[in-house]
Amino acid sequence: MFEGFDVTNFWDDDSYNLENYVSDPPSDELIAEIEEELGYKLPASYVWLMKRHNGGVPVNVCFPTKTPTSWADDHIAIEHIYGIGREKDYSLCGKIGSRFMIEEWEYPPIGVVLCGCPSAGHDLVFLDYRDCGPQGEPKVSHVDLDFDETITVLADNFEEFVRGLVNESAYDYGDEDDEDEEE
Repeated sequence: MFEGFDVTNFWDDDSYNLENYVSDPPSDELIAEIEEELGYKLPASYVWLMKRHNGGVPVNVCFPTKTPTSWADDHIAIEHIYGIGREKDYSLCGKIGSRFMIEEWEYPPIGVVLCGCPSAGHDLVFLDYRDCGPQGEPKVSHVDLDFDETITVLADNFEEFVRGLVNESAYDYGDEDDEDEEE
Protein backbone atom coordinates (compact mmCIF):
# COMPACT_ATOMS: atom_id res chain seq x y z
CA MET A 1 0.00 0.00 0.00
CA PHE A 2 1.39 3.39 -1.05
CA GLU A 3 4.68 1.76 -2.06
CA GLY A 4 7.32 4.44 -2.69
CA PHE A 5 4.94 7.20 -1.56
CA ASP A 6 6.53 10.06 0.43
CA VAL A 7 4.04 10.86 3.19
CA THR A 8 6.37 13.45 4.72
CA ASN A 9 6.01 15.81 1.74
CA PHE A 10 2.32 15.14 1.07
CA TRP A 11 0.80 17.48 3.69
CA ASP A 12 0.82 21.28 4.05
CA ASP A 13 1.24 21.47 7.81
CA ASP A 14 1.06 25.17 8.56
CA SER A 15 -0.30 26.04 12.02
CA TYR A 16 -3.82 26.83 10.75
CA ASN A 17 -4.14 23.51 8.92
CA LEU A 18 -2.80 21.55 11.88
CA GLU A 19 -5.22 23.25 14.29
CA ASN A 20 -8.32 22.98 12.08
CA TYR A 21 -7.99 19.74 10.12
CA VAL A 22 -5.53 17.32 11.72
CA SER A 23 -6.49 14.96 14.56
CA ASP A 24 -4.46 12.42 16.47
CA PRO A 25 -4.06 9.09 14.64
CA PRO A 26 -7.26 7.06 14.99
CA SER A 27 -7.35 3.94 17.12
CA ASP A 28 -8.78 0.71 15.73
CA GLU A 29 -11.72 1.19 18.11
CA LEU A 30 -12.44 4.71 16.81
CA ILE A 31 -12.22 3.49 13.21
CA ALA A 32 -14.77 0.75 13.97
CA GLU A 33 -17.10 3.28 15.66
CA ILE A 34 -16.87 5.72 12.73
CA GLU A 35 -17.49 2.93 10.20
CA GLU A 36 -20.55 1.81 12.16
CA GLU A 37 -21.86 5.37 12.46
CA LEU A 38 -21.40 6.04 8.73
CA GLY A 39 -22.57 2.59 7.62
CA TYR A 40 -19.51 2.03 5.37
CA LYS A 41 -16.22 0.17 5.68
CA LEU A 42 -13.43 2.68 5.06
CA PRO A 43 -10.82 1.72 2.44
CA ALA A 44 -7.63 0.19 3.85
CA SER A 45 -5.48 2.71 1.96
CA TYR A 46 -7.40 5.63 3.51
CA VAL A 47 -7.09 4.13 7.00
CA TRP A 48 -3.35 3.56 6.40
CA LEU A 49 -2.80 7.21 5.46
CA MET A 50 -4.97 8.55 8.31
CA LYS A 51 -3.02 6.47 10.85
CA ARG A 52 0.08 8.38 9.70
CA HIS A 53 -1.57 11.82 9.41
CA ASN A 54 -5.25 12.04 10.31
CA GLY A 55 -6.76 14.54 7.91
CA GLY A 56 -5.39 17.80 6.64
CA VAL A 57 -4.52 19.87 3.62
CA PRO A 58 -2.34 18.27 0.95
CA VAL A 59 0.38 20.24 -0.83
CA ASN A 60 -1.14 19.13 -4.14
CA VAL A 61 -4.81 20.08 -4.25
CA CYS A 62 -5.89 19.57 -7.87
CA PHE A 63 -7.06 16.43 -9.65
CA PRO A 64 -7.27 16.30 -13.46
CA THR A 65 -10.62 15.49 -15.09
CA LYS A 66 -11.61 14.67 -18.64
CA THR A 67 -14.92 16.48 -18.27
CA PRO A 68 -15.65 20.06 -17.19
CA THR A 69 -16.87 20.83 -13.68
CA SER A 70 -18.15 24.03 -12.12
CA TRP A 71 -14.58 24.63 -10.94
CA ALA A 72 -12.68 24.27 -14.22
CA ASP A 73 -12.74 22.64 -17.65
CA ASP A 74 -10.02 20.12 -16.86
CA HIS A 75 -9.70 19.59 -13.09
CA ILE A 76 -11.20 19.88 -9.64
CA ALA A 77 -9.62 21.40 -6.56
CA ILE A 78 -9.87 20.27 -2.95
CA GLU A 79 -9.33 22.21 0.25
CA HIS A 80 -8.75 19.35 2.66
CA ILE A 81 -9.10 15.62 3.26
CA TYR A 82 -11.41 14.66 6.11
CA GLY A 83 -9.77 12.75 8.96
CA ILE A 84 -11.25 9.83 10.85
CA GLY A 85 -13.00 11.10 13.95
CA ARG A 86 -15.42 13.58 15.46
CA GLU A 87 -13.08 16.13 17.04
CA LYS A 88 -12.44 18.45 14.10
CA ASP A 89 -15.34 20.13 12.30
CA TYR A 90 -14.09 18.69 9.00
CA SER A 91 -13.59 15.11 10.16
CA LEU A 92 -15.81 12.28 8.93
CA CYS A 93 -18.22 12.55 11.86
CA GLY A 94 -17.43 16.13 12.87
CA LYS A 95 -19.77 19.10 12.99
CA ILE A 96 -19.41 19.61 9.21
CA GLY A 97 -18.74 15.96 8.48
CA SER A 98 -20.10 13.51 5.95
CA ARG A 99 -23.60 13.08 7.34
CA PHE A 100 -24.06 16.86 7.75
CA MET A 101 -23.00 17.58 4.16
CA ILE A 102 -25.26 14.87 2.71
CA GLU A 103 -28.32 15.80 4.80
CA GLU A 104 -28.03 19.60 4.94
CA TRP A 105 -26.76 20.18 1.39
CA GLU A 106 -28.86 17.34 -0.08
CA TYR A 107 -26.00 15.51 -1.75
CA PRO A 108 -26.87 12.13 -3.25
CA PRO A 109 -26.26 9.37 -0.68
CA ILE A 110 -23.50 7.60 -2.63
CA GLY A 111 -21.09 7.08 0.24
CA VAL A 112 -18.81 9.11 2.50
CA VAL A 113 -17.64 12.70 2.02
CA LEU A 114 -13.86 12.55 1.63
CA CYS A 115 -12.75 16.08 0.67
CA GLY A 116 -14.07 19.58 0.90
CA CYS A 117 -13.67 21.80 -2.15
CA PRO A 118 -13.13 25.58 -2.36
CA SER A 119 -16.72 26.20 -3.53
CA ALA A 120 -18.14 26.62 -0.01
CA GLY A 121 -20.11 23.38 -0.19
CA HIS A 122 -21.27 23.41 -3.82
CA ASP A 123 -19.08 20.44 -4.75
CA LEU A 124 -17.40 17.67 -2.77
CA VAL A 125 -15.29 14.57 -3.26
CA PHE A 126 -16.79 11.28 -2.05
CA LEU A 127 -15.77 7.72 -1.37
CA ASP A 128 -18.30 6.33 -3.86
CA TYR A 129 -19.81 2.98 -2.85
CA ARG A 130 -22.47 2.75 -5.59
CA ASP A 131 -20.76 -0.11 -7.46
CA CYS A 132 -19.25 -2.02 -4.54
CA GLY A 133 -21.76 -1.75 -1.70
CA PRO A 134 -21.02 -0.50 1.82
CA GLN A 135 -18.37 -3.15 2.55
CA GLY A 136 -16.49 -2.96 -0.76
CA GLU A 137 -13.63 -0.90 -2.17
CA PRO A 138 -15.12 2.48 -3.17
CA LYS A 139 -14.18 4.62 -6.10
CA VAL A 140 -13.45 8.30 -5.55
CA SER A 141 -15.95 10.62 -7.20
CA HIS A 142 -16.61 14.34 -7.48
CA VAL A 143 -20.21 15.46 -6.93
CA ASP A 144 -21.06 18.88 -8.34
CA LEU A 145 -24.33 20.39 -7.11
CA ASP A 146 -23.92 23.34 -9.49
CA PHE A 147 -23.84 20.96 -12.48
CA ASP A 148 -27.16 19.21 -11.72
CA GLU A 149 -25.55 16.86 -9.20
CA THR A 150 -23.16 15.55 -11.82
CA ILE A 151 -21.09 12.67 -10.46
CA THR A 152 -17.66 12.30 -12.04
CA VAL A 153 -15.55 9.27 -11.14
CA LEU A 154 -12.03 10.52 -10.47
CA ALA A 155 -10.19 7.35 -9.44
CA ASP A 156 -10.84 3.64 -8.98
CA ASN A 157 -9.68 3.81 -5.35
CA PHE A 158 -8.35 6.16 -2.67
CA GLU A 159 -4.66 5.47 -3.29
CA GLU A 160 -5.07 6.21 -7.00
CA PHE A 161 -6.80 9.48 -6.07
CA VAL A 162 -4.01 10.54 -3.70
CA ARG A 163 -1.30 9.65 -6.21
CA GLY A 164 -3.19 11.60 -8.91
CA LEU A 165 -3.30 14.90 -7.02
CA VAL A 166 -1.20 17.60 -8.71
CA ASN A 167 -0.04 21.02 -7.64
CA GLU A 168 -2.26 23.97 -8.54
CA SER A 169 0.72 25.47 -10.39
CA ALA A 170 -0.04 22.94 -13.15
CA TYR A 171 -3.12 25.03 -14.00
CA ASP A 172 -3.32 28.63 -15.14
CA TYR A 173 -5.80 30.36 -12.88
CA GLY A 174 -5.48 33.64 -14.79
CA ASP A 175 -4.43 35.56 -11.68
CA GLU A 176 -5.55 39.16 -12.22
CA ASP A 177 -2.62 40.46 -10.15
CA ASP A 178 -0.21 38.83 -12.60
CA GLU A 179 -2.05 40.41 -15.51
CA ASP A 180 -1.92 43.84 -13.86
CA GLU A 181 1.82 43.49 -13.32
CA GLU A 182 2.36 42.67 -16.98
CA GLU A 183 0.58 45.85 -18.09
